[in-house]
Amino acid sequence: MRYKSVVLWLTGIISALCLFFLSFTWKAGAIREEANQYASSKDGKLDPAKRTHYIDSLWKKPVYLGFTLQEVTNYALHKGLDLEGGLHAVLEVSPVEILRALSGKSNDPKFEEAIDVASKAQATSTKPFNELFYDAFAKVAPNQKLATIFANSINRGKINSNSSDSEVKRVINAEIDGAVDRVYKIIQARIDKFGVANPNIQRLPGTNRIQVELPGVDNPERARKLLSGAAKLEFIECYELNDFGAGINALGDYLAKEEAANKIASTLNTPSSALKSDSSKTGGSLAGQLTKTPAKKDSAGAKQDTTAGSALTKLFIPINNTLGVYRKDTARVNELFRRPEVRAMFPAELTFAWYAKGIPAINGDEILQLEALKKGEGQAAPLEGDVITDAAQDYDQSGRPEVTMSMNGTGARIWKNLTAANIGKRIAIVLDNYVYSAPTINGEISGGRSSISGSFTVEEAKDLANVLKAGKLPAPTRIVEDAFVGPSLGQEAINQGYFSMLAGLFLVIVFMIGYYGSPGWMANAAVLFNVFFIAGILVQIQAALTLPGIAGIVLTLGMAVDANVLINERIREELHKGKGLLEAIGLGYEKALSAILDGNITTALIGVILAILGSGSVKGFAITLLIGLATSVFTAVFVSHVLIEWMAKRAIKAGREKEMTFETFISKDIFKGFNFDFIGKRKYSYWFSWGLIATGIVVLIIQGGFNLGVDFKGGRSYVVELSKPVEAGLIKEALRDDFKEKGVEVKTFNGPTKLKITTAYLVEDESLKANQTVRTALETGLKQFADAKPVILSESKVGSTIADDIMTQSFLSILYALIAIFLYILIRFRKWQYSLGSIIALLHDALVVLGMVGITRLFGFELEVDQIFIAAVLTVMGYSINDTVVVFDRIREEIGIDADLSDKELMIKTINQSINHTMSRTVMTATTVFLVVTVLLFFGGDILRGFSFAMFIGVVFGAYSSIFVAAPIVIDLGGNKKKAVPAAEPAKKA
Repeated sequence: MRYKSVVLWLTGIISALCLFFLSFTWKAGAIREEANQYASSKDGKLDPAKRTHYIDSLWKKPVYLGFTLQEVTNYALHKGLDLEGGLHAVLEVSPVEILRALSGKSNDPKFEEAIDVASKAQATSTKPFNELFYDAFAKVAPNQKLATIFANSINRGKINSNSSDSEVKRVINAEIDGAVDRVYKIIQARIDKFGVANPNIQRLPGTNRIQVELPGVDNPERARKLLSGAAKLEFIECYELNDFGAGINALGDYLAKEEAANKIASTLNTPSSALKSDSSKTGGSLAGQLTKTPAKKDSAGAKQDTTAGSALTKLFIPINNTLGVYRKDTARVNELFRRPEVRAMFPAELTFAWYAKGIPAINGDEILQLEALKKGEGQAAPLEGDVITDAAQDYDQSGRPEVTMSMNGTGARIWKNLTAANIGKRIAIVLDNYVYSAPTINGEISGGRSSISGSFTVEEAKDLANVLKAGKLPAPTRIVEDAFVGPSLGQEAINQGYFSMLAGLFLVIVFMIGYYGSPGWMANAAVLFNVFFIAGILVQIQAALTLPGIAGIVLTLGMAVDANVLINERIREELHKGKGLLEAIGLGYEKALSAILDGNITTALIGVILAILGSGSVKGFAITLLIGLATSVFTAVFVSHVLIEWMAKRAIKAGREKEMTFETFISKDIFKGFNFDFIGKRKYSYWFSWGLIATGIVVLIIQGGFNLGVDFKGGRSYVVELSKPVEAGLIKEALRDDFKEKGVEVKTFNGPTKLKITTAYLVEDESLKANQTVRTALETGLKQFADAKPVILSESKVGSTIADDIMTQSFLSILYALIAIFLYILIRFRKWQYSLGSIIALLHDALVVLGMVGITRLFGFELEVDQIFIAAVLTVMGYSINDTVVVFDRIREEIGIDADLSDKELMIKTINQSINHTMSRTVMTATTVFLVVTVLLFFGGDILRGFSFAMFIGVVFGAYSSIFVAAPIVIDLGGNKKKAVPAAEPAKKA
């Protein structure tokens, strides 16, 4: 084998990288277990606060190979919400309110009419709302310029009465995009403070939506309020450190007494609360408390105590008129300042607030600053962010980054008075109760225009400008899609997924050994390498493993065998022709390569489309599938080649060359001499296929169409667990009145004691209040079955607008997949007949799968058609085109790429011969994929039931269509070359 050393080195490097990154998963798991043990009491109860404290204490410290716990956690394998449990939400930033704010709340009837027209059009259009508004305004007010609406004090300097429509559109588009970006950053900052491990926040391209995934969240209502709450920007005066020195001194005494009491309690093994201490004072003044010991400065300029120090100096560090606290101590400080006796030590109007960004310290931890603000609990700030009209990053006269800020008239008056009263003092800029900056006021600021300077980087100045602009325009968000998965349901999904993967792997291994004998072991080794590489790469790219992702791995196991089957079948052919073992192996790999590449590339095209257009679990499936396809090609074409060649050389050296036959007693005579006239029977197959499709369509029409999932029709869905089985019909009847006759579906889910309840009640209302109303209605209806102890394990919501978008994207993904495959086949085979034959076969497969949904419903097998089901239909198309390409590749090999397709006699002979020669491979591949899909269907659970069913039907009909539909259609599309009629001889003259 050429490049053998390169393959070995590359395999070694990839394996080492995978082991390295997978080791982070092991270490993160070990530390989580240590945290659980630390936080567990003798009776086995877990204290979440203690667990958080343990993790916080290590968060910024090196714990493994010089990496901090934060880095170890980031590099560990992330589990999706369906495995970990948690909250998934899609937020939409409303452009309607932004347009109204930019218009100065205009009362122009044409403006309002255009807003209404655009809102109605949004229900059926994929265009952004602002584009729909421009189109609507042009129709309702054809002679009116946009500037007449948007030239006002809010947009001064950007839009004037002479601005063209294109200039106005540019400003509006920038403001909407900026508003989405600000909301994104605000939510990101909130989640960073929420304490969620491995959150996933991303803007969805081409939309005003933001997707958020919060694994491990056990309080969904709190998380929803956090995500949908309006940003609160405030300007608040600051206390200087010496202004509350007496309180700090009192706190020092308090801490010293507590420390002494804890020491005595520890000595006597007695609870500290049972002891009273009269410890001596610790040193008097604030200066004595915080600066009496020699100190060295860390990288942030903060003083770090180098001796044991007092109780106060162990906890606080003075930094530029504020208090600094190590991250590991923040939970302790928060708890301390919540104590009434500690609050009483400080002025009533003093409130402590953390800075949003920390400062790195030389001991590997992070220092967070604590600012003292002149604002009592629940009191309003003297100035809030709604007065901001603009903010931007700029440069001062010395070329240093600064932030400029403008206010409206009301804000300018208050700002003038506030700055005049605080010259030489600091005013904090606070967003969502976190301090982002506290600049010193150098003089009274009138006119409402200010500049904030300091030692900013350009990025820091831009971030502060975004914070200030958060209060400029109302950019309300609404949760248009959300799903909460409880931890118990997540654990059940993990068990189902892992069992499916192991069972599928076991069946593939057994089947390959039974069919190919000892070379099957080498193919299995390549498959095991493949699974190892997939896991390692998922960790390296920090992708989340989801249940559909596990399904993608299981499916990859079956499809990875396809390449090995192609190679082994080619080697068998060469051995039957009398070639030597090493020569046959070399030719087998060489001849199988083009079919392997074509098949995997066409499937990868579908994976790319799913990754781009899909969301959530579908995207997770697509990423896993793409990784699996890439690693499958590498392991099958290169790794297995090295292993097979090594085995062959050992056999030759031992004189056992003839024993390495690539077949067993099972496969020895199977398909030997197989010669069936497939093309001659093609009309029967046409009738069967279209008859089956027509039957499915008729049945679906009679049944009223598909049973669409929540993500296609909108609504709310709940999974409820009961302590004993209860008939679904009884619960449905009990809930009908509570859901106001708006329709409710109840069906069993993963066993007789779990039910999935779906309702369209309040589907148009996407507010948090509506969520609670529907849940309360569900809980009320379930009270009739209190003896069964119903527990809501998970809940999900999809708004009607996003449901329409998801359905549109799903059908677009099928259309784009067909176009991509048509073009690829056209490029590779240079004949439109091959491309069109492939597309007709793929449509055939998709229609058969969809039709079988209706036919199987007649026998009580009910399925929902949702995103995951459509992903399965696309995967079926990828699998089917893989099969079809193998047949086409053999045809091309037999007659060449430029053969005349209109020569029917030649084409019939060649296609029949090609199908018969590849029959062993077709059956083998279909069988292996069928085995793993069967495992998914029966053991993958109800979440993957639709996916597994589509694949189950698709594997069978995908193999069928590549033989009986795609190749025969190429002949029928190729025309019929007429035989030349010999010219008549001229008549002889008499």
